[in-house]
Amino acid sequence: MHIARLQVINFHFGNTMKTRTFLKTAAALAAVLTFGAVQAQNTPIKFQLDWRFEGPAAFFLTPVAKGYFKANQLDVTVDAGNGSGGAVTRVASGTYDMGFADLASLMEFHANNPDAPNKPVAVMVVYNNTPASVMSLKKTGIKTPADLNGKKLGAPVFDAGRRAFPIFAKANNVSSVQWVTMDPPLRETMLVRGDVDAITGFTFTSLLNLEARGVKAEDVAILPYAENGVKLYGNVIIATPKLIKENPAAIKAFLQAFTKGAKDVMANPAAAINDVKARDGIINVALETRRLQLAIDTVINSPDARAEGFGQLKGPRLSLMASQVSDAFGTKTRVNPDAVWNGSMLPSAAELNVLPAKR
Repeated sequence: MHIARLQVINFHFGNTMKTRTFLKTAAALAAVLTFGAVQAQNTPIKFQLDWRFEGPAAFFLTPVAKGYFKANQLDVTVDAGNGSGGAVTRVASGTYDMGFADLASLMEFHANNPDAPNKPVAVMVVYNNTPASVMSLKKTGIKTPADLNGKKLGAPVFDAGRRAFPIFAKANNVSSVQWVTMDPPLRETMLVRGDVDAITGFTFTSLLNLEARGVKAEDVAILPYAENGVKLYGNVIIATPKLIKENPAAIKAFLQAFTKGAKDVMANPAAAINDVKARDGIINVALETRRLQLAIDTVINSPDARAEGFGQLKGPRLSLMASQVSDAFGTKTRVNPDAVWNGSMLPSAAELNVLPAKR
């Protein structure tokens, strides 16, 4: 009697243990399958920056670091670049899905490669104004665009400001300048040495480079293109036509996460620089924080950006820029403004309302 009861108890105990083991195994398997399903849903996006990991790169590195892209089921990798032209061609080749590039460079690629099968398209504006400017030392006496007549200007041949200088010259009746070409690292050095009277470049790059060469900011005269009759858009986020056609939801998710990160960056640039330093440990934190703040103040949270809205553009201004780029760059065909822009995947107006109040 007792033996039979003991056998029954053992039988039930054995079944209970087996059941528990089965349930644990099933739960673990379900967790693995669920994790795998979530992982499988994360769309990989290879993103090409226009330049090195400097201050403005925080706009893309911060949403990566904070997990905003992953929260939108994207697996985003961000790589440093070596110029807008390179970013455009790498996205065009399909090596990268998306990138960050000067809109004028994108327009030039379209107009010079009309038969290219994979011309990238701008899907969001980040720099509402071109960061290009003419910079000189105040001791040269250059105070207005008219003072540039007969002067010697220096810049690399591919510099965005130099490429667009005919637009600046036309807007300001500058008729004659002499160009001196050099490699990018020598641009500011040649200005300091007096080899050239002025240079063109991105304000937030060349100004800080001049300071690094011992020039005080108050001794530099700056003629920003945006404040002297040149309303070119600056850098934009670009995407491949393939991605736009096959997965526009991924682009929309990217832009939404990017916008959320942009709000954080503008609210606390000093904190955002830590995300840049995580990718390039040798950056000068103080210098790059200043560079980031300069970019925010001059081309991201600019008066034009506040008027048009973050991320967006206006058709008439885009058309004018297309015409100006066609003329200034001497493109093979005219730039078609409708072919270079697609704003259908932008976040909502409420989500795009991220620009800080004017300081």
